Amino acid sequence: MKNIIKGLGIAALLATSVAIATPTFAATTLRIGTVLAPTDPMGQGLDKFKAEVEAATNGDVIIEVFHNSQLGDTTEMIDQARAGANVGTVTDVARLSSFVPSLAILSAPFLFDNFEQADKFAASEEYLGWAAQLEEKAGLIMIASNWYQGARHALTQKPISGPADLAGVRMRTIGAPVWIETIRAMGAEPTPIAWGEVYSALQLGTIDAAEAQPTAIWGAKLYEVIKHVTKTGHIQLVTAIVVGADSWNEISAENQAIVRELAVENGRYASNLTIELGKEAMVKVAESGVTISDVDLAPFKDAVKSVYTLLELEPEAAIVNKVLGR
Repeated sequence: MKNIIKGLGIAALLATSVAIATPTFAATTLRIGTVLAPTDPMGQGLDKFKAEVEAATNGDVIIEVFHNSQLGDTTEMIDQARAGANVGTVTDVARLSSFVPSLAILSAPFLFDNFEQADKFAASEEYLGWAAQLEEKAGLIMIASNWYQGARHALTQKPISGPADLAGVRMRTIGAPVWIETIRAMGAEPTPIAWGEVYSALQLGTIDAAEAQPTAIWGAKLYEVIKHVTKTGHIQLVTAIVVGADSWNEISAENQAIVRELAVENGRYASNLTIELGKEAMVKVAESGVTISDVDLAPFKDAVKSVYTLLELEPEAAIVNKVLGR
């Protein structure tokens, strides 16, 4: 009898030891914010992503989505995530290039012609290698990098036919070197301000112009405060979902794989929605009275070649071209 009791005691001790040694993962909540409206393709994609993640992980991973800058501007959300807060965001990848300079290439001017090319490169071994460096260098995890928001066009108060027409024009852009230098090379004066301030800045004349994709022009009602949209398409805005490493590492490896897969799938869903709704948005913007114009892109393409040299992005551009087979 004593041997049986002793055996049971040893078994209990072993079970306890195994329980202590085996990591357990409670339900984890990821709070993801965006500066865009819930009706924007990115917002719709995030809502769908939330529902599918929670179903696929049986509620072990909860996604909370915050639209319309509820958690702050994009840069503020990145800073919060890096500081250890349970915050993530959808961001243009160029904002992350201060940690991993090669990531700026995803926002380089006139490099990608369409979403398909950007999606292919975002899944490449070379790009994923750069993305993986973010955890060590910035405490951030890039879950997916194929959330396409569309081609950026010039929004002005006067007609634009070439770079010379942008001389002296204060144009709002994203506060990352590749964006700033692209706008400067195109002839304008780059003026980084938060997205939520663009409408009032245009309305008050604090800035003269902006650049944005079709769905954002419509969603932010910028057609009310500008007169011209010139279809420069100077940058294909491809964004990524990033979250803080602390929150991400609370999720089991199995569920991390599920979240990543669904992030990529829903990135493609949101991107295709961007393309579809972007066409509709441009029609509505034109109907509002804004003049929409095509333009000869050759002078702009020549003007921005200096950006690659200035920011030392020629090696990365060569990698992009190799991945795309051109």
